[in-house]
Amino acid sequence: MSTLISTNYFFNQQKNFYRGKVRDVYYISDSILVMVATDRISAFDVVMPKAIPYKGQVLNQTAGYFLDLTKDLVPNWKISSPHPNVTLGYRCEPIHIEMVIRGYLSGHAWREYKEGKRIICGEKMPDGMLENDKFPVPIITPTIKAHVGHDVDISKAEILKQKLVAEEDYLQLEEYTHKLFKFGSDYAKQQKLILVDSKYEFGKKDGKIMLMDEVHTPDSSRYFYTDTYAKIQQKDQQQRQLSKEFVRQWLIAKGFQGQVGAAAPVFPIDFIEIVTNRYVELYQHITGKKFIMESYDGIEDAIEKSIINELRILSV
Repeated sequence: MSTLISTNYFFNQQKNFYRGKVRDVYYISDSILVMVATDRISAFDVVMPKAIPYKGQVLNQTAGYFLDLTKDLVPNWKISSPHPNVTLGYRCEPIHIEMVIRGYLSGHAWREYKEGKRIICGEKMPDGMLENDKFPVPIITPTIKAHVGHDVDISKAEILKQKLVAEEDYLQLEEYTHKLFKFGSDYAKQQKLILVDSKYEFGKKDGKIMLMDEVHTPDSSRYFYTDTYAKIQQKDQQQRQLSKEFVRQWLIAKGFQGQVGAAAPVFPIDFIEIVTNRYVELYQHITGKKFIMESYDGIEDAIEKSIINELRILSV
């Protein structure tokens, strides 16, 4: 099965290169970032041994779609997307906090809840909730981005105490997070989906806070189906969902949750096909657009040429 696992280019005026869990990032001059979304997949902050065909394309195109839709709501970093796996954007100084917002008790929050915890990141969770129940109001549960290992939960109070960001900036992050989640929730409802939770990353350009990276993708967000949510919840069963959570559940069933020194299980071919299909399904469901699979034949050269041409247009 063909996949795009990594890239290795050097462009005119390239200053630096960073390989993230999923994206290869090229720093051009002092003003431009080039992000190539590969097919790598991570879970529990660990990159899995096998990549997922078309995952990078789905992530890049889904993120680009929502960056375009929300650009008048919250300023963002995107300039253009010259290839299905590529986005060029303004280089921002990253704010090393992920703004996670949760409308429902799912994923990490549920795993904490069932351990008996009722406070997460300084936010109180009501007693008597079932997995995937809706919170009275969405809660923000930030994390500190880790360069190595797991991201770490942190409260607003601790962020301000440690002066990780100025209070004025944090209040702006909160406002943008709620705006984006409200937009995403309303949009998902039109597509007969529920936006369960999401995370947003921000940076600063010329003193202005801007949305960066992916938005409302299956890696950064979780979706349930509206038509079956209530019936499934009444029976206290697992929700049908479009997200990466089912990958995490597969790994948990294999005894892996990112433990230090533990080797991640290798996905079998049939499971890889299921994951690909889920990613494609989410793209089509949430955008209403047909997913056109980009050929893997010569994809590295096609990506490189698209970036060179776009940088030339931008006079870089």
